[in-house]
Amino acid sequence: MRPFIPGLFAAVVIASTLSHAAVAAEPALITPKVLIADHGVTPEQIQAQTLAARRYATFWASGDPALAREALASDFMDRALPPGRPQGISGPLAASQAFHAAVPDLGCEVQQMIVSGDRVVSHLRFTGHFTGTFNGVKGKGQTVNFIATDIYRIADGRIAENWHLEDNLTFLQQIDAIAH
Repeated sequence: MRPFIPGLFAAVVIASTLSHAAVAAEPALITPKVLIADHGVTPEQIQAQTLAARRYATFWASGDPALAREALASDFMDRALPPGRPQGISGPLAASQAFHAAVPDLGCEVQQMIVSGDRVVSHLRFTGHFTGTFNGVKGKGQTVNFIATDIYRIADGRIAENWHLEDNLTFLQQIDAIAH
């Protein structure tokens, strides 16, 4: 008999759960490389909790505002709101548009996702090439590769709150906006 490893069952089940017919109707959503779930969470709960997070990651990669509107609750709150960014859904929409203008080939990978209760933690990696303009700095094709971590509170299948931290120092160094 194999020993039970917390999270392992969910990680094995998730591959089939995430590719289930219910998700097949979605546009191709980003799938986490690693998924860790509280051992008491059912595959159906995992799918419900991660769907909004996968839509949101895909929104960042694609810039498709419809995905953000599907992922975020109508009263969405950014709990780590950067200065100058509007609260609510309009904040991420504006940020994505500006970031895609700077890095048109922006990619987003979910390196790992953790599900526990009404929380989903996503560890993300963003990649691309800085060929646009960001805060007055014109890109020269520099490679962009940095991480971010988001903590989402999911309510009624949507992200109601987000606490996030991006490695902005690495990004700004990569685009030569600040010295290394």
